[in-house]
Amino acid sequence: MDIFTAIESRRSCREFAAEPVDAAKIERILEAAAWAPSPLNTQPWKFIVITAQEKKDEIFAEAERCKAWAIEQSGWKWLHSYGLDFLKQAPVVVAVVGDPQKTGVDMFQTEGNVGYKLACAAAIQNMLLAAQALDLGSVWFTFFDRGELRKILDIPTDKTPISLVCIGTPAQAPAAVPRKPVEKLTTYID
Repeated sequence: MDIFTAIESRRSCREFAAEPVDAAKIERILEAAAWAPSPLNTQPWKFIVITAQEKKDEIFAEAERCKAWAIEQSGWKWLHSYGLDFLKQAPVVVAVVGDPQKTGVDMFQTEGNVGYKLACAAAIQNMLLAAQALDLGSVWFTFFDRGELRKILDIPTDKTPISLVCIGTPAQAPAAVPRKPVEKLTTYID
């Protein structure tokens, strides 16, 4: 699949079929992630591949707890209808964990220590596009308490859980979502 086709056709998948994902495809997706750019080539990411249903159930329970908290804090009524079942459905969930010590020169800047997070975001985008190219669905998920996810996945306290990426065969084609025209998002300085 052409890269532009993958970019334009990728959608967040929140409903997965109950079929396993070939291990070779997961390896290919992780290889794509590992080729992402990073400050000073620090490659600040680690990947935890979760297929155990009991761990996915724990992650789901934590996300439900966070959802209830967010509803209480924000008052956003729409959150009631935001379903989280895909966390249990997805055959594979990959935790992307960043190392704050592997950031760039930003560590010396006033608002520093974000380079490692941005590098992990680039790795996640590579994963999403690789999944799309392999005819798999995926979704980037961040609705969890980092401390609780550390406990669930035994992540050391000096590392940062950045995201969960759910991967599997879509149960149905995710709907297209509108995008703002690029001319409304762009400023040129000539």
